[in-house]
Amino acid sequence: MTTGSSPPRLFPIFADLRGRCVLVVGGGTVARRKVAALLEAGARVTVGAPALEASLKQLADERRIEHRRGRFDPNWLNDAWLAIAATDSVATNRAVAEAGEARRVWVNVVDDAGQSSFQVPSRVERGPVQIAISSGGGAPMLARHLREQLEIQLDESLGALATLLTRQRARIRARWPELGARRRFFERVLRGAVPSLLRRGDHAAARETFERTLAEDASDSRGSVALVGAGPGDPGLLTLRGLRVLNEADVILHDRLVSAEVLALVRRDAELIEVGKQAGWHHAPQETIHALMLEHARAGKRVVRLKGGDPFVFGRGGEELEFLHAHGIDFEVVPGITAAVACAAYAGVPLTHRDHAQSVRLVTAHCRDSADALDWRSLAQERQTLAVYMGVAGLPQLRERLLAHGRAAGTPFALIENGSRPQQRVITGTLAELPEIAQAHSVVSPALLILGEVAALARELHWFGSEPLSTVASTSADRARESLPQAA
Repeated sequence: MTTGSSPPRLFPIFADLRGRCVLVVGGGTVARRKVAALLEAGARVTVGAPALEASLKQLADERRIEHRRGRFDPNWLNDAWLAIAATDSVATNRAVAEAGEARRVWVNVVDDAGQSSFQVPSRVERGPVQIAISSGGGAPMLARHLREQLEIQLDESLGALATLLTRQRARIRARWPELGARRRFFERVLRGAVPSLLRRGDHAAARETFERTLAEDASDSRGSVALVGAGPGDPGLLTLRGLRVLNEADVILHDRLVSAEVLALVRRDAELIEVGKQAGWHHAPQETIHALMLEHARAGKRVVRLKGGDPFVFGRGGEELEFLHAHGIDFEVVPGITAAVACAAYAGVPLTHRDHAQSVRLVTAHCRDSADALDWRSLAQERQTLAVYMGVAGLPQLRERLLAHGRAAGTPFALIENGSRPQQRVITGTLAELPEIAQAHSVVSPALLILGEVAALARELHWFGSEPLSTVASTSADRARESLPQAA
């Protein structure tokens, strides 16, 4: 049994109850519903109650259930695999739960999650396909709402499709013994005409199409690589194409900054390999990443190179495509929402604005060449927005260069740490005090700097997470500003 106000984290399981004894304590309407579901699952049902409502009595008379007359007796649990307490007596339900705990029999007390050792989920059924939804017993109405939504979205023909694939399982495995080839066969079936034919009720044509697909020699042993942008962290910002490619991948080479929530969306049997880079520490050299892509693609696997943000915005995606092209590996690119767009949006900062900024520049603080290669005079112009990637370590140098080339000391900035994620922080101020404010708030990577007149809108237009912070570090910051070069 569980206690406390938070619902437990349950382990989902589908139980085979065929021929197994399940005890239902209670003889009323709620018990009748539970008995009906158990009989559908093939359980051998015993109902214990002083009296039964009419439908249950008929089942007992037909010997489809066993009736044990009287008040609950713990010995009723002796042969049970599961038990359901469905009475209107709190004391009786508690007694069933306690007796089950003592005998290691799983007990569900209807509408009492705290007394239950298992929950009966809301279910959506399409033939042999079942989708179970549980809130841990804490929010049953939410589970019911989700079930109603899925009932609308999932076509009834899914049951016929599942039945067809189940009956042909042995033939499919014999035809495609290797897992990757078998997965690709299923993808051809599910994306082909078979589902739509079943939806129309043309079962004969569906079987013929299935047989043709099964006979095709289309294992396609060639591997491929997809460069996929994961966005800044919020899994809701992943594109639909990106999600589909993740679910088709055999191997995923991912950056350190790809969020755990995005990684949770990948297929469970895919191989995950972390190859990320973070400021000040390169976990895997680019040459190693190239070698891994080539190795797995030549082994016939579908490889996803999963990058935070967008592969073509400071993601070295161009270099990786050049490598793949040179080695004859098939590839595709799935764009992601780059950090400048996503983080600015989640901070309420428009990158362009008719009154404040007519252009936006994307800059990285970790260029291949030195900072001297940048056109600082152009970057320091007013009425434009600078989005600086990976720039936490270089903020003092950035400030010095921009001020020296004419950017006003009072130019607003917004530093966005962990943009789009639940722990997002936005720190605001002016260019003159940028490094000191960042240090005062211990800003760490991943963080994006937005510099320009539009950054001042963060305090007014913020909508996600906490309000922006803007505390100046200390009087030492004032002394630091006094020693800065004057803006030209």
